Amino acid sequence: MRIGLFIPCYIDQFYPRVGMATVELLEHFDVETEFPEGQTCCGQPMANTGLAEQTRPLAHQFLKVFRGCEYVVCPSGSCTSMVRNHYDDYLTGCDGFEELKAKTFELTEFLVDVLKVGPISGSFPHQVGLHQSCHGLRELRLGSCSERVSESFNKSRSLLEALDGISFSELSRPDECCGFGGTFAVAEEAVSCMMGLDRVHDHERAGTEVLTANDMSCLMHMSGLIRRQRKPIRVLHIAELLIEAMAGSEVVS
Repeated sequence: MRIGLFIPCYIDQFYPRVGMATVELLEHFDVETEFPEGQTCCGQPMANTGLAEQTRPLAHQFLKVFRGCEYVVCPSGSCTSMVRNHYDDYLTGCDGFEELKAKTFELTEFLVDVLKVGPISGSFPHQVGLHQSCHGLRELRLGSCSERVSESFNKSRSLLEALDGISFSELSRPDECCGFGGTFAVAEEAVSCMMGLDRVHDHERAGTEVLTANDMSCLMHMSGLIRRQRKPIRVLHIAELLIEAMAGSEVVS
């Protein structure tokens, strides 16, 4: 299988190690990755601030760059949701758009739903706090929402829970937003920081040693607050956590 790797701007610029961990993880499952160098920002920051005409050419560039890929995989629920749920305003009626939406997946979603990855062998003897990003939870349905009466599931946790020694924090508010919200963190800095501090405090109260998520944007926000307050919580994208845990281990599919 050959996939097009869609890397968000903040990962490309600030956390390239997450991109490399994503490649290593996919290749571990015999997926050949290609990074189309013509890719740009997906346009989400512009779209969120109402700049439709500035977003449109980025959406068209995305379609041009990725339309020939068998699948498109992204280590971010937020940017994946932009393509799947918000590109209709810019690309409806364009040749190949519906196919593009159908084959664009967030990383954990791709592993669970497309590759059908089973229990992953590895060791991670730490208490892990799993943050569920708003876009991944409510727009991509990567997990069940606590406020809805339905069968409980979480695609990220299903990839982690077979690791030897791992335990999970029980949060008082498991679905709460971290406060980042992209441009919201700039426009409403004080509110954003208070929301982030509340989220970090919940993890701290629950005994989280390692904070993980499938959106580096949320982790970027909380990591900054953790560093400034000198809290002893390590922050890892789920791809990084899995690679660290699987080091030297076989994977059962």
